[in-house]
Amino acid sequence: MKLWNVKIPIYDKDAFFELEIENGMVVSLDRHHEKISGNHVFSFSEKLEKDGEWDAKGRIVLPGLADAHMHLDKSHSLYAVGNESGTLEEAIENYRTYSPNFTDADVKARIKKTALAALKHGTTAIRTHIDFNTKLDRAANFRGVRMVLEAKKELSELIDIQVFPMLPYFQYGEKDRTRIEEMLALGVDGIGGAPHLSEVPHETIDEIFRYAGEYDLPIDLHTDESDDPRVDTILYVAEKTMQTNYQGRVTVDHLCSLAAMEKNKAIRVIQKMKEAELMAITLPAANMYLQGRDDEGLVRRGTTRIGEIRDYGIPLAAASDNVCDPFHPFGRADLLQIAQLTGYTGHMGGREDLPELVKMITTIPKQIMGISGKGLSIGEEATFVMFDAQTLGELFAELPQTRAVFGKGRWLSRVWQEERIAVEGEYVYGECAHPLL
Repeated sequence: MKLWNVKIPIYDKDAFFELEIENGMVVSLDRHHEKISGNHVFSFSEKLEKDGEWDAKGRIVLPGLADAHMHLDKSHSLYAVGNESGTLEEAIENYRTYSPNFTDADVKARIKKTALAALKHGTTAIRTHIDFNTKLDRAANFRGVRMVLEAKKELSELIDIQVFPMLPYFQYGEKDRTRIEEMLALGVDGIGGAPHLSEVPHETIDEIFRYAGEYDLPIDLHTDESDDPRVDTILYVAEKTMQTNYQGRVTVDHLCSLAAMEKNKAIRVIQKMKEAELMAITLPAANMYLQGRDDEGLVRRGTTRIGEIRDYGIPLAAASDNVCDPFHPFGRADLLQIAQLTGYTGHMGGREDLPELVKMITTIPKQIMGISGKGLSIGEEATFVMFDAQTLGELFAELPQTRAVFGKGRWLSRVWQEERIAVEGEYVYGECAHPLL
């Protein structure tokens, strides 16, 4: 298969590329600065052949998107679990109380629904955090992990899923440890948690690192998801990372209290994160919804210090978090929408910012997730999404839903409108605020 005249802005936002794929692998990627003319057509209206050639007419192609922080088990549970106050605390309590009422079939159906919606929008890899509350009865405790592991296997020919159960944030007894060890033996991909919610956060962090070391698993933590600037468990996470030689294997998410801190302290925290080689994820949709609930007058956005974290060279991805549940009643598992929200909250709308937003949903989350060999480089398994847009400005202004996703040697999803406004056979695109992008 060969695609002519594609735009790949992670390499060069102005150039055109000729992309050739054989047996699912990228075998050539040639750059040119003028459109190549020829008799090639681009249409999904007929059966696609693997050796076909199409003129993409300057459409944007990105590596498959990677969502490094989702909650597939909770997704689309809003029909059953409400949140009248809109606070994080009520969301946690309401979900904990109601979750034993879910069935295996319901949980798996919601997991698959959200994963396939993400795929339709261009996401080819997901890291999902899964509740693992050992205070619940055994069936409810293990349901999320069991169902997501089954869904991971059933969807393996379509999308890659990493499973990170969240260890409980309270002191463990014998029953808790037995269940944790049984769960970790099921073949999960890493360990998650929310130690800042614990009454003994340092002890909880110690437990997480102990289990991670014993089972040789990476760590990904909900960290300081609070408006209180005094909440700074991130400092202990960084110290523990260095003490256990876990540099490069620990990811910290949310970091809301970092934005509430006075700047000098926040910079010291970020410097410690850099020293410990931590990776980070911002979750603008859920944080804007949940945080700042007690603020009067000027209400805080809730998102972390995106600019400062990036300035220190810390890998920072943007991710979906929750989809249609008590933690976030909106969302559609669309990382392009999340990147746009990151642009809003991080003041990243300039000419040089949009390519960085693209990296925050493609190459950076793949680095965090340890994914290699899948993308748009020669010798890699071809994994990409094509958008019906010709510039990054258009991409982020319009969030086009016309997309085609390729991976695992074939087209995985095609939501494609065949015709736009056409003049003499060429597509006409609307202008946006950044005509040069």
